[in-house]
Amino acid sequence: MNANGTPQAMDNPHDGGRRERLSALALGAIGVVYGDLGTSPLYTMKEAFGAKGLAPTPENVLGVLSLVFWTLMLVVSIKYAGFIMRADNKGEGGIMALTALAQRGVGNNRRVRWFITMLGLFGAALFFGDGVITPAISVLSAVEGLEVAAPGLEHFVVPITVVILLGLFWIQKRGSGRVGAVFGPVMCVWFLAIGLLGAVHIVDNPGVLSALSPHHAIAFFAHAGWPAFFALGAVVLCITGAEALYADMGHFGKKPIRAAWFSFVMPALVLNYFGQGALLLADPKTVENPFYLLAPGVLLLPFIVLATVATVIASQAVISGAYSVAREAIQLGFLPRMRVRHTSRETIGQIYLPWINRMLLVLTLAVVLGFQSSSNLAAAYGIAVVGTMTIDAVLVMIVFRRIWQWTRTKVWAIGLVFLTVDLAFLTANADKVEHGGWFPLALGTVMFTLMSTWRRGRELVMRAVKQGGLALEPFIASIIAHPPLRVPGTAVFMTANQDGVPHALLHNLKHNKVLHARNVILTVETVQTPTADAHERISVVPLGGGFYKLVLRFGFAEDPDVPATLAKVNQCGLPFDLMDTTFFLSRESIVATDRPGMALWRDKLFTFMQRNAIPATAFFQIPGNRLVELGTQVEI
Repeated sequence: MNANGTPQAMDNPHDGGRRERLSALALGAIGVVYGDLGTSPLYTMKEAFGAKGLAPTPENVLGVLSLVFWTLMLVVSIKYAGFIMRADNKGEGGIMALTALAQRGVGNNRRVRWFITMLGLFGAALFFGDGVITPAISVLSAVEGLEVAAPGLEHFVVPITVVILLGLFWIQKRGSGRVGAVFGPVMCVWFLAIGLLGAVHIVDNPGVLSALSPHHAIAFFAHAGWPAFFALGAVVLCITGAEALYADMGHFGKKPIRAAWFSFVMPALVLNYFGQGALLLADPKTVENPFYLLAPGVLLLPFIVLATVATVIASQAVISGAYSVAREAIQLGFLPRMRVRHTSRETIGQIYLPWINRMLLVLTLAVVLGFQSSSNLAAAYGIAVVGTMTIDAVLVMIVFRRIWQWTRTKVWAIGLVFLTVDLAFLTANADKVEHGGWFPLALGTVMFTLMSTWRRGRELVMRAVKQGGLALEPFIASIIAHPPLRVPGTAVFMTANQDGVPHALLHNLKHNKVLHARNVILTVETVQTPTADAHERISVVPLGGGFYKLVLRFGFAEDPDVPATLAKVNQCGLPFDLMDTTFFLSRESIVATDRPGMALWRDKLFTFMQRNAIPATAFFQIPGNRLVELGTQVEI
């Protein structure tokens, strides 16, 4: 089962229920993966003809439709479904998984690893921006249907949106499993509805199907000039959420996601977009909101309700994705430790991070109140989406070359197509920076600064600890030569430096004048894969004199449960008995100085983040009644 209550992916089923499982997974993918893509018709065509005053003439309508269709084909069908989904990290996808995979491919090349890390960090930062903008623009665009149904209600659009968003973020702590069970069926109704409404108008004007030919897109650029190029900034809205195909691959598998796209989602989207085009050709005045004007008057209010539910589902998927990305960033050392709550006993992936939820809520409400309409938000949305997609393209090129050993010619040929499309969209959105595009860039910069500061700060702390510590092997030799008083039991000293004497061990020996019968130097590491393999989970090295060096490894999508894992260790003399084990931990007190390493303001920022992180003991699930913490001061 996945984080939203749908069955876990099985790409290669072998029994007679193959089709049934594939259908169930495809249904789950329709509800979770395609929520964002599926609600893009709400605003894409409206914004395309709002860009630079583009008039809804037949040439322009057919040109925009052709651009929309071929954008869906090139970006979603070919780039993501065809190529990027092949670059899985043990079945997992998403920006952090792709970053870890690309890093494995470059080995110990520090400069390239740094470049990949920075790209991944900024991509993750833009994803958080997407997590803020998606709920805002999606729910706003749905509720704006009230302006079509009853123009006098336009003043209620923002308040209603705020109430819906407050409810959406409030229910996060209860878990999305029960709601997730109905995601698929509701989104199926949504796609059937928008496809049917589009098909009705296509029947009235079948000539609109000529836009399937790319020559209309070429003629559009030749005829309209610069307004056509800047219309790309709105056309890109039709692929918002395309990265979800890759990010949610670990939940559903490649086959169900691809099957849902090609057999159901894409046909419904194309029918709706072309139906809007047919409506515009028949009545250019419908340009104010061609999506809602597809519906007959008697069905408009039910359609608004359905659209609102669909946008809430789309928002839920992005919010859940933000939790997953945040947890992966914590495990990989890019964010401070935060409290992670599991909202389901059956589904380990269903998590809730209170701090991330509060941050998203505050920022989303600020966006709604600040931008006031989906049109104002469209500029901000485009830059966030294209920025993430461009980074995906660069990272996957590294994987193709370094992991799969593709030839340079093949990698550059494919990458050139990807980057040409991405950079065209990025350039078309450049003029929107001052009109709202600054927001995802500013938010991305803030998140990037926080993550890079945390990562660099931890490196400086580790360096300071290593410089001020004693070497472990000579220390053990001196203990064997001059044994102190020993007491029964096991002491576990947690440290990130396996070759140095933990400060807690030194303080215990100095002040209590004793050592335990068995002393374990424990380090917890995060590997560059979603889960650690069984053979790499536990590593034990006997050091003599009752000392053992122990390394426990967890994947970046796992929760590190140290006591449960220690119970499986039997290479340290005796099995671990938690009631006979004491954990010792050094808690660093960070002091910001003007030493080389980081600017003083970043030192202070890191210190603030360190103080507000949850203790390592809580993060590693160590019981408080078996813990002794000793403080140490570290200057950076």
